[in-house]
Amino acid sequence: MRRRLAALLIVPALALTATACGSDDGKKDAADKADSPSSSPQTAEVPKAVDTANPMPKVSGDVGKKATITLPKGDPSDKFVVHTLSEGDGPEVKKNDLVSMNFTGKVWKGAKDLGTTYGKQGGGQQLVTAGGEGQLPAFAQAVVGQKEGSRVLVVAPPAAGFGSQGNPQVGITATDTLVFAVDVGKVIPKKAEGTQGSIPSNLPQIKADKEEPATISVPKNDPPKKLVDQVLINGKGAEVKSGQTVTMQYSGAAWKLNEGKEKAELFDSSWKTGQPFSTVIGQGQVIKGWDTGIVGKHIGDRVLLVIPADQAYGKEAKGETLPANSTLVFVVDILAAH
Repeated sequence: MRRRLAALLIVPALALTATACGSDDGKKDAADKADSPSSSPQTAEVPKAVDTANPMPKVSGDVGKKATITLPKGDPSDKFVVHTLSEGDGPEVKKNDLVSMNFTGKVWKGAKDLGTTYGKQGGGQQLVTAGGEGQLPAFAQAVVGQKEGSRVLVVAPPAAGFGSQGNPQVGITATDTLVFAVDVGKVIPKKAEGTQGSIPSNLPQIKADKEEPATISVPKNDPPKKLVDQVLINGKGAEVKSGQTVTMQYSGAAWKLNEGKEKAELFDSSWKTGQPFSTVIGQGQVIKGWDTGIVGKHIGDRVLLVIPADQAYGKEAKGETLPANSTLVFVVDILAAH
């Protein structure tokens, strides 16, 4: 079955803050966020972060590599600790910035290992919206005000973690305090930057000059029968390769339902949700038109995708805004890949 597109990001390998991307064959559907840890409401207000508490874990190891966390004897305090271990020399991360990060983590009780993003099994750096809602506060709140390149010790009581629901998927209970060594990476642009090139009049026209859902205007002519993957802004980053996890902003509309409209009705948009979309590309995790159209492009590109039905959802309807046999139109900004 062809897979739906939307999913939120952050630490998919460890399932600490990710929503799942699934398919219609019994796995979690992209639009179904009810079981996602990051979309579950906190049952208690997130406490204000403090610099220290008693007792405090110790962290050793070099920034940019897996950290070693040593937990003290005794029970943790109920305080949310964000303590800068070493300050980087980059710009300060501001609220709502999209920033890359790596972490090593443990559960305080029992010293259960939560793994790391470093190494072959770690999944690589992740992205978090600084101060953003719907994400693990232990990460989202901890990076605000830090400088790029910093290492930060985070001690997160349940209210700054998964609240009263815990996270059974990785063995975190409702009373567990979590400990992380977080390495703050780079602030990532939230949209492609540059001058957008012209688009032929027989193709949809795109406007995406603000940090909000891109608008799509669909012409009255019939859609092309073959995939269109036109680069509108040329990014300066590395080429996207099959198998990489790619983070993107996008808006999508159905051609026939919106042809001739000055502003198409969007059936999906990461800009609207406030969170970029991350997925493994080129490996069948998304519809074929995305796999084919995004592989080979570059970080920083803005891409117009016009995807025929046979490379999208075919005869399967996906609600009123996405009828069966739809040619799909997307504007996609490629933000990062690893």
